[in-house]
Amino acid sequence: MTIKAIIFDVDGTLADTEDAHRKSFNKSFAENGLDWNWDVALYDRLLKVTGGKERIKYYISDFNTGYQKPDNWDDFVKHLHGVKTRYYTEMMRKGEVPLRPGVKQLINDARNAGITLAIATTTSPENVTALLEVGLGPDWADYFAANGCGDIVPAKKPAPDIYNWVLNELKLSPADCIAMEDSYNGLRSSMAAGIRTYITKNPYTNSHDFTGAAAVFDDLSDIRGFYKTAGLPL
Repeated sequence: MTIKAIIFDVDGTLADTEDAHRKSFNKSFAENGLDWNWDVALYDRLLKVTGGKERIKYYISDFNTGYQKPDNWDDFVKHLHGVKTRYYTEMMRKGEVPLRPGVKQLINDARNAGITLAIATTTSPENVTALLEVGLGPDWADYFAANGCGDIVPAKKPAPDIYNWVLNELKLSPADCIAMEDSYNGLRSSMAAGIRTYITKNPYTNSHDFTGAAAVFDDLSDIRGFYKTAGLPL
């Protein structure tokens, strides 16, 4: 089987960004006069839900049930998330979170071999840009034939919508592609779209159930071993 495209998740897959997200949420809460603090253990549980705005709502509905929501709740959540994004993108632009081992080589090798690259993530376009401008350079967007991110589809992972959107943009079948993911929700999403999926786990996803993944790696340090496992002619 010839692999025509590699579709990448972003957070936790291209870079270990989750703790930067957590710290940025906390800075947003403090700036807005909220006494909320998401420690590592709590954030690990909140990651059950994908999408930043959705995660804030999940926190209130399931963990901070005594909080009295303002009348303009949806707008307030959007504002909190916007402030969080500002803090997060500042961290990315300072180069505080590098790409994970082997990621840049995989992207460059695949690109040089004529394999199409794409992104399928629930994170915002601003977050993707801030990370990849530093990690790949100012022309990073030219690397990817489709950039599926943020609220471009209504149902976020583990729904397959973002992968289906990317497949439609690429005009490829699931069998033509492989996906790179790091989490249970990501794996459920890509598998539901029919895409063979490889996992690179991280500290937040070490204990996730990756049943159904084609293979699970700690990272891509052994990039040649990954190419052999995935059947990539690189």
